[in-house]
Amino acid sequence: MRGDETAENGYSQPMLDFGDGDFGGTPNDDRTDDKPRADSASADNADGVGSDASAESIASSDDGCAAYAESMLQRLGTSKFRAGFVLSSKDRAYARAKGRATIDRHAHEMLAKRVGPAQPYKDGKQTPWRGHPVFTAQHATATCCRGCIEKWHHIPKGRALTVEEIDRLAAVVMAWIDRDLTRHPDVPGAADRSRSA
Repeated sequence: MRGDETAENGYSQPMLDFGDGDFGGTPNDDRTDDKPRADSASADNADGVGSDASAESIASSDDGCAAYAESMLQRLGTSKFRAGFVLSSKDRAYARAKGRATIDRHAHEMLAKRVGPAQPYKDGKQTPWRGHPVFTAQHATATCCRGCIEKWHHIPKGRALTVEEIDRLAAVVMAWIDRDLTRHPDVPGAADRSRSA
């Protein structure tokens, strides 16, 4: 489907065909500031960490993933740092254009590649701050590096993530993206008005 045809893409938005891209780069990276960023693992509010059951105790079924995602979003909301993230308008448009299934696939692939190995390359710095909805969501959901995953999701460093763990983490990422898109509905023509102003 193209143009103004509405598709069943999970976001109730028109589906546009931009082709499939590679996830190694940052397709929407429009960052212009050079402000230093706090290390995400050390910037968390300690009050919200460790208060719920461990990730190991959550069932790997879809219902278990959804319940885990909801529980984690509540916990992450107690961290001023994690709660401060929102998708850029470019990332929202990208997510709506690609559809939920594609973004979910991207989340699984990015998590498996960037934080899945026992010793991820450049651990702690491997996830860009922006450029794809999943990158922003990873920082918001503490799935950006193995240190944050260990602290918030109770999955120890030093071993590869299992498929079930990647599924749980992806469920949290997708729940966060879904929530952001719901809180910021698409306003047709808003991007056109902002460019002409």
